[in-house]
This record gives sequence, structure tokens and C-alpha cells, in this order.
Amino acid sequence: MPCEVKPRFVILYGSQKGQAQSIAEGIAEEAEEHGLVADLSCLDQIEKYNLEKETAPVVFIVSTTGDGEPPDNALQFVKRIKKKTLPPDHYKHLCYALLALGDTNYANFCNGGKTIERRLQELEAKQFYATGYADDGIGLEVVVDPWLAGLWKAIKGALSKMASDRTAHIKENAADSAKTTSDSSIPDVQLNLLSLTDHQDCESCVDTDSKFASAASSSASAVSDLRPASSAGSSGLASHSRGSASVFTSAPQAQAVDAEVLHVELAASLTCSIPPLSESALNVPALPPSYLDVSLQEVDSVEEIGGPFNKETIHNVPISGAVQLTRGDSVKTALFLELDISACPMMAYRPGDSFNVFCPNRAEEVDNLLHRLGLQDQRNYRVNVTLRKDTTKKGAQVPAYIPQSVSLLFLLTWCLEIRSVPKKAFLRALAEHTGDSVQKRRLQELCSKQGAADYNQYVRDPSLSFLELLISFPSCSPPLSLLTEHLPKLQPRPYSAASSCLRHPGKLHFVFNMVEFPASSGRPAGRRGLCTGWLFDLINPGLVFPGKAESSGSTALPKIHVSFRPGCTFRPPSDPSLPFIMVGPGTGVAPFIGFLQQREAERQKDPEAVFGETWLFFGCRHRDRDYLFREELESFVSRGTLNHLKVCFSRDDRGEEESTPSTPQPRYVQHNLMLHSQQVTDILLKHNGYLYVCGDAKNMAKDVNETLVEMIKTELQVDQLDAMKRLASLREEKRYLQDIWG
Repeated sequence: MPCEVKPRFVILYGSQKGQAQSIAEGIAEEAEEHGLVADLSCLDQIEKYNLEKETAPVVFIVSTTGDGEPPDNALQFVKRIKKKTLPPDHYKHLCYALLALGDTNYANFCNGGKTIERRLQELEAKQFYATGYADDGIGLEVVVDPWLAGLWKAIKGALSKMASDRTAHIKENAADSAKTTSDSSIPDVQLNLLSLTDHQDCESCVDTDSKFASAASSSASAVSDLRPASSAGSSGLASHSRGSASVFTSAPQAQAVDAEVLHVELAASLTCSIPPLSESALNVPALPPSYLDVSLQEVDSVEEIGGPFNKETIHNVPISGAVQLTRGDSVKTALFLELDISACPMMAYRPGDSFNVFCPNRAEEVDNLLHRLGLQDQRNYRVNVTLRKDTTKKGAQVPAYIPQSVSLLFLLTWCLEIRSVPKKAFLRALAEHTGDSVQKRRLQELCSKQGAADYNQYVRDPSLSFLELLISFPSCSPPLSLLTEHLPKLQPRPYSAASSCLRHPGKLHFVFNMVEFPASSGRPAGRRGLCTGWLFDLINPGLVFPGKAESSGSTALPKIHVSFRPGCTFRPPSDPSLPFIMVGPGTGVAPFIGFLQQREAERQKDPEAVFGETWLFFGCRHRDRDYLFREELESFVSRGTLNHLKVCFSRDDRGEEESTPSTPQPRYVQHNLMLHSQQVTDILLKHNGYLYVCGDAKNMAKDVNETLVEMIKTELQVDQLDAMKRLASLREEKRYLQDIWG
């Protein structure tokens, strides 16, 4: 008997923060349970796969970053498949499925995945399973879980059809050459493929799973029919695949109850659940395999490197100035910082560029974590991280962001994001290291399908950190290796440049609001954002004003590590004669200060040149509390650099001078846009102008986009779909650009 050859498929992922990679790795780990072999690669690992010759089904897992861009490790792949020299049928042999990750709070939802899929289809690749569009705005699992549950049947259907096609091709060739061929001449592996599934053709997968095509409007109820059948009625502990997870039945199945009859005194919280969840059987994820060994070694000294930084691209620069822009009684605290980059000639930047600030975890939180893990006495021990020889994790490797020969203190301060919100797989693993049965059950609930609402309410929505969760479950004692496996890389925080080198040579300005996280069930007291709180502590008590430290000579300027972010497109038009419109309420005005400083310097340099019209729509709560850059903006207007400044105040009673009894007072920037609908649409659609939007993604950017659609409908007398297409074309032409954040 010939050895059985397991059929294979390929998994390719593009991931910015690790979510897409984690899903791809989970698929690879589960493949063996389904009698399959998975070849897992990152899209930038071009030496590990070859789509031009690939005959197996390919599964893409792709996230989105920035203004709808593919993740960094997928950019080169996208560039390759977009080459115009490729023949139109370049991928006609390719059979693929795709899961796109995005967030409907941002523009260009799932555009990283959509970009790849659009090009694959243009090159005649065939889809064997409907694309899933997972929305982090409502919870990725709403789409990801049912998509994964149906994936295995789809893969086997695709393999079966491909084997049938190959068999038919062999027979056709044999008939053409007048040779007799029997089924016994078909290789054993092909016969095995034919019996894998009862699917008749791979196209049927697309039809039966077409509900995945609209994640933006999906909800738990909308996709409930796509979830695997619940095993809540069974008893005991049974092991299943990742699709159906594991079934715990430590309590009887919940029944519909009347809360008034039960008189339940308990209230649900992070650490406590109430019926029906507390009495439900649970479908929890499969336990993720361990793959790292972490040991601590006592040494005389550990050579620290002052931060995990590449000195060629990351620069340590002083804060030469800091000013609070808002009044003390304003709702938010906005701070202006000036960096001295004169010693870094490689840090030349242009208006609209953004840069990263590298901040450490708070020392107090690192100390609390060390004490909680019982490792405070080993804080200066050297950490040794190696790959487990017996791991079953596909593609396992030591994370590249963990340096060799650093102390435990350094690892927790600069390498791991200890404030990250624990994902469900992490909660599943933590449950295995929790001694108290009640606490273990609650962790199982939070990572289960039945506990999805509780996970969102008590963990995801309040941005509960790993440390806060650990404090809430005192009997949980995870090993250091588990933290190293599940805590993501400590990411730098991006900020927009709020200055022009032409106006401020050797300086870089930026503005930020102090981020505040309110108290919650797992957080007795509120806390500040990691980077904004750290920056605030650096310059307080007593803000550092420009020239203060230099003149006294007694105070060393605080320093921070920064690097510029590549691939910026959020810049003023290269042709200065073209008009442009800027929409930036609150700190969203920051990059436009750089735009206008640059424009003013260019006008002074060449007074005879033709410059296009400029508009700025700015908004804040109160004219006298948080009108950022008021004096500078008004000076731009007086000198003709800014032609139109339209300001509104959402909490003030008085409106702008042009408000009349017949015209409602504009409260937000979109209202002011609507008041100037004709001028704005003329600039964009008749004069080849540009539109820039900067600020909050969840509300402002959405509202502005909807307002623009309404304006185009009204001014051009077209329907909704046509207006949306006009706006989409502006995006494609890079004349409608966004720099937004959550």
C-alpha cells in the first residue's frame, strides 16, 4: 500500500499588529485535525512560496492600516501583483479564499484585503470561498468565527474539484491521443482528494457562504446561522476542532428565567457572571500551543541598550519647548511640543509627514507586574528566550522584537505591550493557570462564544489591560513564557508634524490631547494614555518653554526617541496653483499648520507665483478654552495665506458672524461644509482641487464623508450611488486624503 499523502493548502498573511498573523497561525495549527497540511508564510517571505506555480488552494488573511493601506509586510507583494506588465490571465490557475480585517470606524474599510482581492480577480484567479470582512469596530469574532468554521469544508471542496479537473484533463489528453486510460492509473493522492468531501464543486461554497460579503452591517444575530451548531446540551468535557471549539458543561443548560421571580442579588462584572451565562455550557477556543521557553539567569551585569532602537533610523532628540494650548477648565488637555532635530540632518520632513514616538511602559506598572508574578527579585536577571523543540505551532519563531541578552526589567519596559487588551486566545491560556475554580470558569466564559457580549463589555470596550485583568484574577499565575508568547510588541505612537522646516529649521512641532481611560469594572480608577501620559510627565511640573532651559543652563532638556513613518501621501498638492480644502477640528488642525507655514514661506520666496485658494474648516467646543492656534490662524488670514477660515464652536451659544435666524448655527465642521456646499464641490469636481481630513475617525470623519455625499447629490443632482462613486474617484486620484485615528 502506498503511503498516504495528506493534501496541502497555502496560508499567506499580511499583518500590522499581529491579529491577522494570529488567525493565520491558528488555521495552520488546526489543519492536521482535518487531515490537511498547511504551508504558512508571511506575504513578504517571497522565498517561501510561489503563486505563479501554485496548484493548491491559497488562503489570504490580510489586515488594513493607515488610510486603507495594506500592512507593511504586504506592501511589496501588492507592488508585485500590481505590475502592469503582468498578462491578464496571470493567475488563472490560482484558487483562493480571503479574510480581510478592518474597522468600520475608519475610512476604506478592509481596503488592504480588498486591494489584493481586486487585483487577483483582475488576473483571473478563482475564488473557492466567499470573502469575510471582519470589523474590529464591533468585534472581529462576529465574522471570523463563522468564516473559520466553514473554511475547512470549502478547502476540501476546492481540493476535490481541483483533483476532478486534473482527472478530467488526464482523461481528455488520453482520449485525444487514442490511448486507453482507467481510473486505476490516477495517482493515489488524487483518489484520496476525490473522497475528501461531498462537495460537487467549489463554486457552491461561494453561494452558501455569501453572507460574509457585508461585515460592516453584520451583528451576532445576523451571522448566527453561520456559526457551528452549539453543543450546549452535551455533558462532560469533549474535544473538538477549533471551529466547534471545546465544550465545557460544568453547569446545567440555562433556561429562560424571569429575573423578578429569581430575585438574583448578583450583578454582572468583569469577575462575576449571572444567569443565563453562568449556567450555560461553553464553547471555548482550543488551547493555543506553547512555543517559547523563557528562563532567567543571574549575572553580574546585563548590557542594556537604552531601548530597542535602530540608531540609523531612530533618533534621540530633546524637547526644546512645551506649551499647554487649552485652558485649565477645558474638557480635554491639548499640549504643544517642540523637538530640536538640528543634530539629526537625516530627519528632514515635509508638511503632512507623520512620525513615531517610542515610549516605555510606565515604571509603576512594570513594578506591579513584577510583584504580581513574584519576579521582583529577578528584575535584573538576564532573559533567555528560545524556541521549544516539542512545539506543534506552525511557523513558530522567537519574536524579532525581543533582543538577546537583556534584563527582565528591560523586556517588560521596552519590548512587550503590557497594556494590550488580552485576546480570547490569551484568556483561554490564562484559564489553564488559574487555581480558583470560580475564577477559571469566568475566564472560560470571557473567551467563549457564549460570553462574547461580556468580553466586549468588560474587556474590549474599556480597553482593559493584561495587568488590570491579572490583578482582578488573583489565583491566575501565568509563567513568563506565556506572557512572551501572547503580549504583542510595544508599538510606537504616531503623531502628525505641525510645522514646516522652511518656517522652523531644525525644529519639529506636534500637538496631542491627553488620553484618559475612565474607571471600569476591572479598573477602580481611571488612567492616562501610555504615551500621552508619559510625555506629560516628562514636561511637568512646570512646562518647558522655548529658550528657558538653554538660557538658564541648569536644566537638562528631556529627550525622546522618534523616527519618521514611511510612505506618507498626506501632503499639499505638488502643484501650488491647485486649490485645497482642509478639515481639522481639535488637534486635527495640527498638520494644516504645517501646510500653511509652508505655503506662506513659498509665497514669500516667489511673490509672482500663482497659488491656489485655501480653505480651513476648524471646530472646537469653546472659543475661549480650546480654540487651538487661534492667533496663528488669524494671522494666516490677514496675510492672505489662508483665504477662508470657517470656525464653529459646539458648546458656545454664539455662532459665526454669518449665522442668521434663517440659517442654523453650525455646531460641527460638517455643518459648515454644508453651508459652503457649492464652493466646496466646485473646487473638488470642477477645479481639480484637493480635500484633506484630519482627526477623529469614529465620528467626525464618518460625518464629513456622509456630508460630502449629500453635497455632491444636491449640487450635481445625482443619486446616492453616483455621488458615492464621485467621492470614491477622488480617493483613487489621491485628492481626498485622510489622516485619522480612533
